[in-house]
Amino acid sequence: MIERIPMSKQGHLKLKGELEQLEKVERHTVVKAIEIAREHGDLKENAEYHAAKERQGMIEGRIMELKDKLGRSEVIDCKKVTADRAVFGTIVTLMDMDTDEEVCYQLLGPEESDVKKGSISVLAPLGRSILGKEVGDEVAAKTPGGMREFEVIEIESGTFS
Repeated sequence: MIERIPMSKQGHLKLKGELEQLEKVERHTVVKAIEIAREHGDLKENAEYHAAKERQGMIEGRIMELKDKLGRSEVIDCKKVTADRAVFGTIVTLMDMDTDEEVCYQLLGPEESDVKKGSISVLAPLGRSILGKEVGDEVAAKTPGGMREFEVIEIESGTFS
């Protein structure tokens, strides 16, 4: 069975854009760089050639990775999710039980999560423990800083699709 990768419409478009850039621009640029480097002679000691070949390998690897992720993606419209429970795309406000500090995260897929921008992956430990919770529920999650406990104080529909 294929493991689906949840992502928002915006995250899906971003990955498609990156794939298009790599296939239509970067791939051709590196091929030209290889051709130019070949013209410089002996390939064994040609640093430009080896750097271009290495770059080509990285580009092709990323293209394969993006095609795989896009092929397995399950696109979810975050604006259409209900906010009665914490699900993919919702914005969840938590109260840290130890510090009484509020934190707010949008639950997104692993490709688009960025804690600094206020989003976490539904596959991360904290994201998994938040899924399915309702306002008033307690959440316990093992984080890099140890076990942490939170209370869900608000759940909103996602801000982007």
